[in-house]
Amino acid sequence: MKENSGHESFEYVVEQFADLQLLRYRVPGFENLSLRQKTLVYYLSQAALEGRDILFDQNGRYNLQIRRLLEVVYEDYQGDRATEEFRAFEVYLKRVWFSNGIYHHYACDKFVPDFSEDYLRGLVASVEEERLPLEQGETREAMCGKLFPVIFDSSVMPKRVNQTDGEDLVLTSAANYYSGVTQKEAEAFYAAQKAQGGDEPVMFGMNSRLVKENGCLKEEVWKVGGMYGPAIEKIVAWLEKAATVAENDSQRKVISLLVEFYKTGDLKLFDEYSIEWLKDTRSHVDFVNGFIESYGDPLGMKASWESIVNFKDVEATSRTEIISASAQWFEDHSPVDSRFRKEQVTGVSAKVITAAMLGGDLYPSTAIGINLPNSNWIRSVHGSKSVTIGNLIDAYNKAARGSGFREEFVYGDVERNLLDRYADLTDNLHTDLHECVGHGSGKLLPGVDPDALKAYGSTIEEARADLFGLYYLPDTKLVELGLTPDAEAYKAEYYSYMMNGLMTQLVRIEPGCNVEEAHMRNRQLIARWALEHGADTRAVELVRREGKTYVKVNDYQELRRLFGRLLAEVQRIKSEGDYEAARRLVEKYGVQVDPELHAEVLARYRTLHLAPYKGFVNPVYTALTDDEGKIVDVKVDYTEGYAEQMLRYGREYANL
Repeated sequence: MKENSGHESFEYVVEQFADLQLLRYRVPGFENLSLRQKTLVYYLSQAALEGRDILFDQNGRYNLQIRRLLEVVYEDYQGDRATEEFRAFEVYLKRVWFSNGIYHHYACDKFVPDFSEDYLRGLVASVEEERLPLEQGETREAMCGKLFPVIFDSSVMPKRVNQTDGEDLVLTSAANYYSGVTQKEAEAFYAAQKAQGGDEPVMFGMNSRLVKENGCLKEEVWKVGGMYGPAIEKIVAWLEKAATVAENDSQRKVISLLVEFYKTGDLKLFDEYSIEWLKDTRSHVDFVNGFIESYGDPLGMKASWESIVNFKDVEATSRTEIISASAQWFEDHSPVDSRFRKEQVTGVSAKVITAAMLGGDLYPSTAIGINLPNSNWIRSVHGSKSVTIGNLIDAYNKAARGSGFREEFVYGDVERNLLDRYADLTDNLHTDLHECVGHGSGKLLPGVDPDALKAYGSTIEEARADLFGLYYLPDTKLVELGLTPDAEAYKAEYYSYMMNGLMTQLVRIEPGCNVEEAHMRNRQLIARWALEHGADTRAVELVRREGKTYVKVNDYQELRRLFGRLLAEVQRIKSEGDYEAARRLVEKYGVQVDPELHAEVLARYRTLHLAPYKGFVNPVYTALTDDEGKIVDVKVDYTEGYAEQMLRYGREYANL
């Protein structure tokens, strides 16, 4: 897909393989930043790349050595690269890069190579031993003996994050957050810490690995001088440079507190940093850098490392500012029990941003909206900051044009016309509502543990935010605020959401597998609950026509009432910490897959030759300096290829 911008064409699609498509994203407006702001983006972007190895290691204890072995073979192999086996090897390496390890970035299952052990053994044998990533005292044969079962045997460490009800989720998950520890031991360890947490508890366990040594549990803290120290030292060095060109004192304080947190590992400092980050609404350039999201921990506590550098899209932000200014109205008119509503919504800020650099768990696959911080007490007292990532959404939309997807899966012309007319607008608006007011809505009852829902917490929280946005999309308030053009627009998002939750997101699931990822569970939960509870009124149904299944919405207002009912229940579950109700809801509606419908959807999708998952290649920033080494300009380039970028990152940011 090429875009004509008046003086240049921009190629959004880079390449496609397996179930993945790589895109580029523009950074519009970068050239208009001041030199100080450009330099700040450059320094923060370097910090965003220095933590790459951390995520690989968090996603599995053998990931780094496997990645480095594959990279050496890829660079050094002098044999025939046109064979089917070598092409399969290349695809496997590209998948490892994309997923930051050997487990699917979304489904969490281990993907097994389409080449043999013997073939890889031959490739490894062709590489000079001094080039191999051998651990101290390790031989080539010992390394292969250790790594090959992990790579090739689907029964060895099969899932990065296991969510199967009734199993020990810690022992059966390959994520590198625990060692020698059972789920029961981990839960008891952190329950004891939380008992001493007071009214402003830190997010216990967020920045550490829990291990058992000599029968005792201890935390290996991620900090300078601790676990991941060499990478964190590099991150800190770039952050300290960024502080010298901060836009204002508030931003400088934010960076300083983050540096101190990285140096000490003190979670109270992380809370102080989060609060100051919330207060800084004046800076044009902003960033996230640290241990943030807990989706990769089966217990939903330990946080993966990620970073995004961005600056404000002033024109587009007017939409989110309207939403955040009306946050109290949304809270007061929510269909949830008044006991669970916030009496006073504070500190809600929202903006549309232009992503300038993605790192860690936001690269190559990334979110299109973010709401932080995750600390429940900080959100209650100080509020939250929400962003919608406008240039990434734009790249997705432009790359998807003309794919044939709607023609294949949308019920009819009426629905397709709705989507053509409104979908881009309402999809963005739903994301804004989800992030700005959905995550920021509601409250826990006094004494409720924020982690009470355990493995189901992420799914319930995402469902809560999605339902909040869905419930309000049809409201006349949005027309009054100028957010929707008319009373029909919301139907586009309702239709696409139900189609995705009931059918089309199944293209991301392998045959015979259940839904594992929290966002996918959330969407299926909402759609299947609405389908079942709207059966009497036929508000929405699955219909067959010419041998194909379609979603048909018959009563959009009844669908809204159903979303309101479910939102009330999901908020109750969250507010009361009702683990059993969360488990029943998620397991009944969010997990199981209809195998016949699944097979049909996969077959129809294959005819389109599309990739269900997309990610991005980052732009490259080059600092231009004068004779004294002072930065005089920063240039951005979009021409680097996917493999080229990944190999360069492997050389320049190999910190662990």
